[in-house]
Amino acid sequence: MPCLDEAETIETCIRKAQGYLQRSGVAGEVLIADNGSTDGSQELARALGARVVDVPRRGYGAALIAGIHQAQGRFIIMGDADDSYDFSALDPFVTALRGGADLVMGNRFAGGIAPGAMPALHRYLGNPVLSFIGRLFFRSPIGDFHCGLRGFRREAALELDLRTTGMEFASELVVKATLAQQRVVEVPTTLSPDGRSRPPHLRSWRDGWRHLRFLLLYSPRWLFLYPGLLVMALGTLGLVLLGTGFWNPGQGRFAEGLLVASGGGLIAGF
Repeated sequence: MPCLDEAETIETCIRKAQGYLQRSGVAGEVLIADNGSTDGSQELARALGARVVDVPRRGYGAALIAGIHQAQGRFIIMGDADDSYDFSALDPFVTALRGGADLVMGNRFAGGIAPGAMPALHRYLGNPVLSFIGRLFFRSPIGDFHCGLRGFRREAALELDLRTTGMEFASELVVKATLAQQRVVEVPTTLSPDGRSRPPHLRSWRDGWRHLRFLLLYSPRWLFLYPGLLVMALGTLGLVLLGTGFWNPGQGRFAEGLLVASGGGLIAGF
């Protein structure tokens, strides 16, 4: 669990996770990757028997990458420490991992989002649009790219050389696993309103842009090839229409401008 000042909710999350381990008979540990909490989160976690890893470098991704490297188990299930995910209901993730999956993503839209658990901007615009772009660009089967509850084989995650330190880590993990042709599956999960009284760490527009930028940078076809082909095609069309006389805008600046624009489009697209 990545953690930054989660004293209000971390006890509940740890107890749920420990309860699941005891009931299911799974041999495991609860690991907290702490990003410099000053509200007593670390002390609470240690008192409950969780292992705390100090991560000096700030950021959601930085905390998770450090946690992955420090984890000792074969499988890792990660989730936010704000009590929005149910750590007592992890059977679908464990079953899929034992069945051979490399990455198991939760899907909140399939499992159920409680009223007030997700802002309307995220539920109806941000998550659907970014997830659609991810599926389009990378042919990924995942319907919810940004679900914070997910499980994976530790060795499979280490093979991906994960590097992003911010919220875009959520996209990086899915994209790199897909490109590496790892076995990626999805299971329904629920999302509840978090138990914090403070605002979340997520910043909608800033972090949304970081996700989009990552998706574009890892898909040069959509960033360069397809836009270039479109501009080149439009430039070629303009030159053909002018050269054949099919469309004659007359003399003067407009015709000259169209000629320059078409030629420029052809060159720029190429």
